[in-house]
Amino acid sequence: MPPLAKDAVPKRFDSVARRYDQMQLLNLGYHEDLGRSAARLGASAGARILDLCCGTGLSTHALVKRYPQARITALDASGAMLDAARAKPALSRVRFVHGDAHDPEAAGAEGPFDAVFMAYGIRNLSEPDRCLTRLRRLLVPGGRIAFHEYLLEGSLYSRAIWNLVSSAVIVPIGWALSGSPELFRYLRRSVNEFDTVERFETRIRTAGFEHVHTRTMRGWQHRIVHTVVACRPSDERPRDAPWPTAD
Repeated sequence: MPPLAKDAVPKRFDSVARRYDQMQLLNLGYHEDLGRSAARLGASAGARILDLCCGTGLSTHALVKRYPQARITALDASGAMLDAARAKPALSRVRFVHGDAHDPEAAGAEGPFDAVFMAYGIRNLSEPDRCLTRLRRLLVPGGRIAFHEYLLEGSLYSRAIWNLVSSAVIVPIGWALSGSPELFRYLRRSVNEFDTVERFETRIRTAGFEHVHTRTMRGWQHRIVHTVVACRPSDERPRDAPWPTAD
């Protein structure tokens, strides 16, 4: 069977949506790490927040717990994952949108937003740079963005630990619970093929963000899962502001 392609990932998530939360209960530190990254986003109490690639709403729930007064819009390309998220009473105040993370506005996630959160999403996009450029435009000047993502540090140690855990634990357990070995083999491969921390920070700066900094997690995911936080430049004009006329 050929490897799973990026554009087939949302459909594959449709097939595992009912079991997805159960699988994450076996992922030690999963919920705590999402909460850590939500806190590192550093949004204000009543912020307008976009949760991109929200899945079944586990990342959304982390945001709701951290920012109970925030106005949250959550987007995902998998309809079945969104159905699971919408069914959760704790997320009743969240606005859910079905669409492509490459172009949230086209799906109805219209800004501006004070903050954007993206957990385990940017790695799955076929055009991450196009997504980053559009997300910068969706933020208010000075707005913050946080990525919670598998990003290996480029060392042999972090790569070895990731491949050991994914091949010995994640792939077989995911296969047993979901019946979809392709999705978890894709997970292992996509992390190996995606950016290192240093390359991802460079990618974000190239997209026009500033104040980029990275922090890792605890436990086995130390130096494997990271929060990368950045800001839209505060002196950038809002996208709808007219260009000044010459004197």
